[in-house]
Amino acid sequence: MLFKSEEINVDLGVLLLRVGAGGMMLWQHGWPKLVNFTDKMDHFADPIGLGSTISLSLVVLAEFVCALLVALGLWTRFTTIPWIIAIAVAAFIAHGGDPFGEKEMAVLYMTAFLTIFLTGSGRFSLDRLTFQ
Repeated sequence: MLFKSEEINVDLGVLLLRVGAGGMMLWQHGWPKLVNFTDKMDHFADPIGLGSTISLSLVVLAEFVCALLVALGLWTRFTTIPWIIAIAVAAFIAHGGDPFGEKEMAVLYMTAFLTIFLTGSGRFSLDRLTFQ
């Protein structure tokens, strides 16, 4: 019986990580970019040469849509991939020359989303409700 409570603790931890990291990403980063898309699209950073509008679109997809799906636990492993790529580009290409202190939050988010990718959505997720 001792192991049953440990299993639920892991699932609760994954739930907290998914909702916390996904929710904060969505609210603090994705939502502002989405609602100000037209203001930002002409001068958004283009670190990999796709054009500012396409770069912004991909970042909004990752920071809003994928963050929402991760928080809900829907297609969790798949939806962490665009976000991991977006934050890796931001941390290591766009801000590659910056001191670590300036990209620490990006690396922390990347660590959280890599952890979610490796653990999956856990028991308390839409993945478990819909794909069981």
